[in-house]
Amino acid sequence: MSAGPERAALAADGLPPLRHVVERDGLLARKSLGQHFLFDLNLTGRIAAAAGELSTGTTIEVGPGPGGLTRALLAHGARAVVAVERDRRFLPALEEIAGRYPGRLSVLEADALEVDAHALGDPPRRIVANLPYNVGTKLLLGWLARPAAFESVTVMLQKEVVERIVAPPASEAYGRLAVAAQWRWTPRRLFDVPATAFVPPPRVASAVVRLVPREAPLAPAEPDMLERVVAAAFGQRRKMLRSALRSLGQDPVPRLAAAGLDGDRRAETLSIEEFCALARAYS
Repeated sequence: MSAGPERAALAADGLPPLRHVVERDGLLARKSLGQHFLFDLNLTGRIAAAAGELSTGTTIEVGPGPGGLTRALLAHGARAVVAVERDRRFLPALEEIAGRYPGRLSVLEADALEVDAHALGDPPRRIVANLPYNVGTKLLLGWLARPAAFESVTVMLQKEVVERIVAPPASEAYGRLAVAAQWRWTPRRLFDVPATAFVPPPRVASAVVRLVPREAPLAPAEPDMLERVVAAAFGQRRKMLRSALRSLGQDPVPRLAAAGLDGDRRAETLSIEEFCALARAYS
């Protein structure tokens, strides 16, 4: 990236360029933590803008690192940002940002996997983050299980993962993640981000997706049972349902009949509503 956009950011918020902060504090990315820094201020600004209205409630950011997206969120008018960071090396840089935006940035040193994000700050709560690759999907699934807790979730993940989130039935990427995401949320793939935008560049491309909770699920189902049925069906996705569902320990034939489903079908052909009907039959 050229120095121009970073000089503009320095003039706008009075903070040093991110590259300078990383070099000054010796903040080398750690592969074990899935760290890849995003220096492109045009991209961080685009993510912040895609997150929608930030002037109310709390914006929760996971894995802020040196604070590129954090600065963009605050510059785009975020009323309150809670940044959850487990790597204490980044705390001085984040505290420097907090000093520039008094009362608007709180830094929580913690592992996001152990944090109840739905209890951070005042509602409405939204999550905006460039998620670490190694725990991104696990974090997302935890948030998706609580649709009433968040106004929206806007995250950057591996492109392949985003494709699985938005995949329609009968597509190659359609699977457990698509059902989990689309049952109670409306996901929208926003834009792709090339590996060259990061330092160090990852081996894969990334994409940004925004998820908004539905007013009601696509169809009624008990969450744990739906998860079990979907896991069993896709656990052996090449098998017909009457064979794949035997792992649930009950004869699947009468339950498939109760759901109005042909046992010769395979998991990837079922709509989310049909999976819900199957979960109700097992319940």
